[in-house]
Amino acid sequence: MSDALDHPLGRAREHRYWLTTSDGVGIDAALLRGSDPRTTAVVLANGFTGTRRNPHTRAIAEALYSAGDVLTFDFRGHHGSEGRSTVGNAEIHDLEAVLEQLRELGYTRVATVGFSMGAAVAIRHAAIFGGVDAVVAVSGPSRWYYRGTRQMRLLHVGIGRRVGRFFLRTFRKVHVIDRKWSVRPAEPREIAGEVAPAPLLVVHGDSDSFFPTTHATAIHGAAREPKDLWIEPGMGHAERAVTPDLTGRLRNWITERLHTGDPGT
Repeated sequence: MSDALDHPLGRAREHRYWLTTSDGVGIDAALLRGSDPRTTAVVLANGFTGTRRNPHTRAIAEALYSAGDVLTFDFRGHHGSEGRSTVGNAEIHDLEAVLEQLRELGYTRVATVGFSMGAAVAIRHAAIFGGVDAVVAVSGPSRWYYRGTRQMRLLHVGIGRRVGRFFLRTFRKVHVIDRKWSVRPAEPREIAGEVAPAPLLVVHGDSDSFFPTTHATAIHGAAREPKDLWIEPGMGHAERAVTPDLTGRLRNWITERLHTGDPGT
């Protein structure tokens, strides 16, 4: 395989995969790749209610393609995948199933890029499972049960009440568990220090209506080097708020981390 950056990339095509997690949940995934095999890959992990089919996610995937082949997927309980969403707890098994598939396909260097809930999952996955070479957390929460904004209060109504779960199931194609966590998982701010030695980039908008920037600074402050923090002026929340300029800078950051010391470059 080669990841040389000095020649044009082949036309990318989407290859579908049906994955099964260690706890038996089916995950709908798609890999954007060209005809020439590469050794690097980028995984996009959507926020709550998000899907790999979302045009914002697809645009980000296409823009990051020059950094490596890009795998997108639906978390459990979301759209094309089986099961019920646990809103950031068991989803680490979904991400590990994705990483296992990429390893089987021959990828040796992988970056995970998570948005909102997906950011929390990416941090927890890297800290618990390891096996990633770079982590990007965009618009992520630093702690659970946050209700400090109107958007998060509404979200908790949607998750915690029957009528809210009906709305999510009917109009957003998201199935959510109808019970609380039996054991509280470690919060992103509690476990961010275990992401190293993989570099961690924390990205957050100062106009985020879900989580204030204190969540980003808490995660970054708890993480160990190598780490970076980007507070983006005027940026809102998660995938919808990612501009082409930001995507380009993310691509450059990921490329630098994935290709450093890679004999295939």
